[in-house]
Order: sequence, then structure tokens, then C-alpha cells
Amino acid sequence: MRRIPRYLRVITSRYLGRLLKGRLEGKQLQAAVEATLATLPFQEKLLVREGALRSESLNRQLAWAMAFVAGAVNAGGFLAVGHYTSHMTGVASTMADMMALGDMETALAALAMMLSFMAGAFLCTTLISLGQRRRMRSRYALTLVLESGFLLVFGLMGARLETEIRFTLPTTVMLLCFIMGMHNAVTSIISGAAVRTTHMTGTVTDIGIELSRLAYVNRHQRPGRERIVANRQKLILLLLLLVSFIGGGVTGALAFKHVGYKATIPLAIFLCFLAARPLLVELQLLLHRIRRQWE
Repeated sequence: MRRIPRYLRVITSRYLGRLLKGRLEGKQLQAAVEATLATLPFQEKLLVREGALRSESLNRQLAWAMAFVAGAVNAGGFLAVGHYTSHMTGVASTMADMMALGDMETALAALAMMLSFMAGAFLCTTLISLGQRRRMRSRYALTLVLESGFLLVFGLMGARLETEIRFTLPTTVMLLCFIMGMHNAVTSIISGAAVRTTHMTGTVTDIGIELSRLAYVNRHQRPGRERIVANRQKLILLLLLLVSFIGGGVTGALAFKHVGYKATIPLAIFLCFLAARPLLVELQLLLHRIRRQWE
């Protein structure tokens, strides 16, 4: 049987139990959850299926949604804080250049960005691992909700955080790097590294590879020699990633230009919307267990 964390059991036994015994019947609440699930446009297994168990359609839906958010935060964040916060290749090169030139202050700032990105990936993976040990279906959804919380902090407190300096770097830059680390980790883990949304170097490289294979003409059929064939499904996924990232970047840049830090608030709401179905399914299972305990 599914293990439910102790703090959730305490909350539900004290508050949700009263609701089920009081004005609202458990069946009515469960029916409301099921009706809400039926109206959500995203597939039920989008943030549940992992690795090889995921279909091409699940990866495509994950790709456009997460790449759009990553592009918006990265490009829009550049206008807000003056740094591309998901481009760790450039950050590592900057650190190396500045160390060679003796500019240790800039090198330290680049190191702080890299460590912030790494810390976001570390936290995300730790939460997913804890959820996996507890057999929680919503472990990926919960990380997205936490990420959306950090985006809200950036959107609502960005102007104030910009004046706070840590390791010669504004706190806003470190926060965005942290968010991008979380964002990339959750998509990489759930897709088995098939989808990476915060950087496009590998994506553009793979597009070039698949386009070359697609254009290659197999003139002579000789026994024992394999035909050169492009992976069309992979190519579609890669193109979708690139187009979504660029589209998100344009949208994010325009939003940051006109409304500033608050441009991340719609992105946070969108991530919560993505996470809604697994969370509601988790609630549905929780309600079912509580009903059995009260019967």
C-alpha cells in the first residue's frame, strides 16, 4: 500500500476528515476532483511516466511546455539582470578567461552562478528521490510547484533582491541560476535525458545530425551494409524544443521589457497548471484512503 508522509496524515486527519464528516460528503469531493481532472488539457501521465516508459507524445508535450518556460526565463532574465542564467558553458568559459586574466572578482561571480545552478539541480533531484522512496506519483509535480514558488519570489521581490550582493553578484542572478538548475534537472530525469530544455547547444547539434541523415541518399544497396536513416521522431522533438525555446525567449523578453520582474508570475502559474493533474490524482488517492479509514 502507498505510504503517505506523516505530516500529510496529520493534516488530513485533523482538517480533511472533518470536511468529509461535515458539510461535504467524501463522494462529492472525490467527484469534484475527478471532474477537474477531466477538464485539464495535459495528458494524465505527463509528469508520472519516466524514461523508456514515456511515449513520443508525452515527451513532445513536455518539451514544448518546459522549453517555452526556460526560453522565457533565460531571455527575459537577461533583460532583467544582464546575465544568461542557464548558459553554463559560457559561464565556465568566462570563469576560465577571467582566472587567466587575473580578474578574480568576475571569476568568483561566474563560480557563484555555476554553483547556484548546480544547487538547483541537487535540490530537485533530492526531492524527486525522496518522492520515489515514498512512491509518490506527484514527486515531479511537487518540484515544479516549488520552482514556481521561486519564480514568484523573483517576480514579487526582484527589485529588492537586485540590491543585495552575494559573492560579488546580485541575488537575483543566483536565484535565476538556481531555478534554471531545477528546471533542467526535472525534465532530464523524467525523460531519461531525452529532453533538455535550458540550453540548445546539444539540441542544435542533434538537429544538424538528423538533417544530414535525412538528406543522405542511399544510392547502392549492398548486402551487410546498413542504410543511413534519420530518426524522424527525434528530429520533430528537437525542432519542437528549439522553436518553443525561441518562442518563449521572445515572449519573455517582451514581457520583461514592459512589466519587469513580474513577468515571471504568469510562468509560475503555468508551471502550477502543468503540475495540477498529478497533484489532483495524489489528492484523489488520499481521499480514497481516508474514506476507507472512516468507513
